Amino acid sequence: MKNLCIGVFVFLFVSQTAFANEIDWGNTGHRAIGQIAEAHLSKKIKRKIKALLDGQSLAMVSTFADDIKSDRKYSNFYTWHYVNLNDNDTYESSVKNPQGDLVTGIEKCKQVLLDDKATKADKAFYLKMLVHLIGDLHQPMHVGRLSDKGGNTFQVQWFNNGTNMHRIWDSQMIDSFNMTYTELASNTDDLNKKQIKAIAQGTVVSWVNETKGLAQEVYGSAKTGEKLGYRYMYDHFATVRSQLQKGGIRLAKVLEEVLR
Repeated sequence: MKNLCIGVFVFLFVSQTAFANEIDWGNTGHRAIGQIAEAHLSKKIKRKIKALLDGQSLAMVSTFADDIKSDRKYSNFYTWHYVNLNDNDTYESSVKNPQGDLVTGIEKCKQVLLDDKATKADKAFYLKMLVHLIGDLHQPMHVGRLSDKGGNTFQVQWFNNGTNMHRIWDSQMIDSFNMTYTELASNTDDLNKKQIKAIAQGTVVSWVNETKGLAQEVYGSAKTGEKLGYRYMYDHFATVRSQLQKGGIRLAKVLEEVLR
C-alpha cells in the first residue's frame, strides 16, 4: 500500500510538471510582444483596452490562447495558432484548412472587436485571442510546412538535448538568452517613425507570406539531428528579436484599427 501511494504521488508530480511545462511554452515571447505593443498605442486605445480587460495588460493576457488549450470546450480554436504552407505556396495559393487557420482566426477576432453589438465578454475574449495570434504569426515555425507540423517533427539537439526546430524558435532560444519579457521589450532596436510606419504597413496575409519566407530560411539553417547551440544563437537570435518587435508594432496597428 505504501509503494502504491508513492507511485501515485510520483505519477501526479510528473504529470503536473509536464503540464506546467506545456502551458509555459513561449510565454516570454508572447508577453514581450504584448509589452512592445503597449508602447506603440495611443492613450485612447489604451483606455479602451484597460476597460475591456478589467485592468489587465496585454502582456498578461498574451498567453490566454495557449492557456485555454487545456479546456476541451475551446478545441475548435486550436487550428487558429498556425497556418501550414508548402514550399512553393503563398497563403493565397495554399489549400485552406476547413477548420480555420491563423489568418481566419485573426479575421474573426477583428470582426468581433469591430462589432458594436458584440458583448463586452465576447470582445474581451477575442481581444485576448488576437494578442496571442498576432504573436504566433511572427514565429516562423507557425507558418511552417504541413509535412513536419511546422517543425515539430524536425528533430535536432539544443545544447546536447533532444528537441525540434519549432520548440527552438518558440522558446528555447529566448530561454537561453535569459532575459525577462520586460527586459526584451525594453531592449528593442531604436527605430525612427519612418521605420515603424514601414513595419506596420501591409495586411495579415502579407505578414504571413513574409513570415513564410523566414520559415524557409529556418528550414535551411540546420539538418535533422544537428547539434545546435551558441553558434546558432549568434546567427539567429537577432531574427527572434526583430520578429518580437515587428509583432508588437503590428499588434498595436491592428488594435488601433479595430478599437478606434
